Amino acid sequence: MQIKAFSSSRSASRGVSLIEVLVSVLILGIGLLGIAAMQALALGNSQSSVERTQAVIHSYSILDAMRANRDDAIAGNYSSGLICPGDAVPGAGISGADLATWITSVRASLQTGCAQVQNNADVFTVTVQWNDQRGSGGNAAQQVVTVSRL
Repeated sequence: MQIKAFSSSRSASRGVSLIEVLVSVLILGIGLLGIAAMQALALGNSQSSVERTQAVIHSYSILDAMRANRDDAIAGNYSSGLICPGDAVPGAGISGADLATWITSVRASLQTGCAQVQNNADVFTVTVQWNDQRGSGGNAAQQVVTVSRL
């Protein structure tokens, strides 16, 4: 019985050169930077989505308060100009308390949030505005406008 010895040439068993390792590390690094950039963009967009949702919820909450106090709402007691952080909240009585509570909640969830209620007879326009520079297309004056009839 004859056993063959495996002979290997030196050129076939050299292994990986340092240049190949450096190139693969560079490609891996670029890929990881791309993943980090996508993650940062996703976080900004999901924060923008949360702010839009909160603006819609705030719009509906003041409309519900006005439906509960319909006579004052139609009388114009809920109407206001654009109220931003630092501005005084107009109004007295139940409508003033509703507006103050509403503006406080808008300011708490949307730190740069401004809000406004306008009425024309029984048709009301509620505007919630905030700074959305972190979201996609980042507009500094993003608005949600809700029009409703009481």
